[in-house]
Amino acid sequence: MKSDYIQTTTCQERRKDPIEMFHSGQLVKVCAPMVRYSKLSFRTLVRKYDCDLCYTPMIVAADFVRSAKARDSEFTTNQGDCPLIVQFAANDARLLSDAARIVCPYANGIDINCGCPQRWALAEGYGACLINKPELVRDMVKQVRNQVENPRFSVSIKIRIHDDLTRTVDLCRKAEATGVSWITVHGRTVEERHQPVHYEAIKIIKESMSIPIVANGDIRSLKEAENVWHTTGTDGVMVARGLLANPAMFAGYEETPLKCIWDWVDIALELGTPYMCFHQHLMYMMEKITSRQEKRIFNALSSTSAVLDYLTDHYGIDRT
Repeated sequence: MKSDYIQTTTCQERRKDPIEMFHSGQLVKVCAPMVRYSKLSFRTLVRKYDCDLCYTPMIVAADFVRSAKARDSEFTTNQGDCPLIVQFAANDARLLSDAARIVCPYANGIDINCGCPQRWALAEGYGACLINKPELVRDMVKQVRNQVENPRFSVSIKIRIHDDLTRTVDLCRKAEATGVSWITVHGRTVEERHQPVHYEAIKIIKESMSIPIVANGDIRSLKEAENVWHTTGTDGVMVARGLLANPAMFAGYEETPLKCIWDWVDIALELGTPYMCFHQHLMYMMEKITSRQEKRIFNALSSTSAVLDYLTDHYGIDRT
């Protein structure tokens, strides 16, 4: 766990906490947990463009607790990386609470992934299978609450919906009774991938709950985010792929502005972002502003210097 940039002031003392943000009556704009992508450098970028709250990529709690190498590679932060939620994949209350205690000084809270539909996660007892195990979710939330002394440290869950929505409402009510801070709802079932998001289901869940609810699924612009917010009555919206394609989305840009690309180059180089990650993010960002031929050339580049030369030649972005 790399915290070289952290000062003695803790995250909770430096910024308004997320729970207060969700009760502000304003749209809370959230960067989703994205494996490989929502790391420190990308979180730093989206925060420059009106993102209010960021999640880390999903981290397997058992590996995080047992391996210093896993902690160093999976969780990096700095003083400006706030407010921050660390998302864990877990199926054991003790291991999750141990992981939460480790990150507590550096984050505003943890989130339990109860929505990942990938086969490996389901096979390990993580992710979306937890929506069918409300007692285990309850035990994990309680254990974190008992082990983390900071009362402002949030414990949230991110879920998918059931075919029978009454089961989802029941799950959410049980989680609320256990002390969950808020719930993010991805408006699809475990089996659904690219089908339309069930925003009406998210609205029903919101109307059934007293704690904040965050809507998630297929939001590609600030206008869409505002529409979903109004339609569902939720307290925030969480975006994944929309932000990958346009990290300036929450600031109202319809496509990635050149300044955002310039900012990414700056941030990535400053934080030592690995080349593959640096290049992959640029490929996403430039999808809408490059021709097919340009994409073939850019996607084949294999070094940071080659990327910088390309950007300088084609867009006048010169960071050398």
